[in-house]
Amino acid sequence: MFLPVTGEPIPPPTGLTIQLEPLVVRVLAPNPSAFTGTGTQTHLVGTTNLAVIDPGPDDPAHLAALERAIGGRRVSAILITHHHRDHSPLSRPLAERTGAPIVGASATHRSDDGPRSDAAFDVDYRPSRVLADGDTISGDGWTLEAVATPGHTSNHLAFALRETDALFSGDHVMGWSTTVVSPPDGDMTEYMASLERLMGREDRVYYPGHGEQVNDPRRLVRGMMGHRKQREGQVLRLLAEGPRTIPDMVARMYVGLDPRLAPAAERSVLAHLIDLDRRGRVRADGDAWAVA
Repeated sequence: MFLPVTGEPIPPPTGLTIQLEPLVVRVLAPNPSAFTGTGTQTHLVGTTNLAVIDPGPDDPAHLAALERAIGGRRVSAILITHHHRDHSPLSRPLAERTGAPIVGASATHRSDDGPRSDAAFDVDYRPSRVLADGDTISGDGWTLEAVATPGHTSNHLAFALRETDALFSGDHVMGWSTTVVSPPDGDMTEYMASLERLMGREDRVYYPGHGEQVNDPRRLVRGMMGHRKQREGQVLRLLAEGPRTIPDMVARMYVGLDPRLAPAAERSVLAHLIDLDRRGRVRADGDAWAVA
């Protein structure tokens, strides 16, 4: 977050309709946190009729802001990248107001004992239609294609706007931070494979669920893959010194980490360990982990 001359934080522009390109506007929800940055971004696609991507948390002020942005136009579909509570709950009141179907990610409910109370699964999420990889939703002048990107969650989808080569990347690629990968639903093996898949695409810009738009997507994705490989290397080097617990590894790997984020860092290290275990590189040793 940028600071003005006074040193006071600039409040994020929640509730405002911001035009990103002729077919796309965004509206920021008022749910900032250590995990969401300035908040969850809802994107509206289209001109005469609309798709609404990730309506966000069930917040009356955000619902009112979306209704202002919609401005009486028909909503053809409400699309969900994944059903964490900061992305999908507002889909239900918005569907009641607009009559639009809720489509997108499946209603997968794996147990998740991770630290993100703001991003626990929306257990009431029930889509009218689940989109598989390559399925499309279209309206007047726009076509959105589902791109399967599991990893942050097992059911995560991105949506590609064919007309302008834009990708709505949800939480798989964010504009302000790397995403949390929290087992058992989060999976580092799948996450890395999804990043590899995005590297093979030719998207012009990403519009993420959190943070600013990404104007050089492949460069960012390449950097994210390098970052995760670096973390993997740190894990292996620490275990080469002897068995270690996850909290011990986090203390060594994340020097100066905000204590609020330590549980999320532990989940990320666990995700790396599970991936390395699958590849025969490490093994569990009671409460600790060791080189295999």
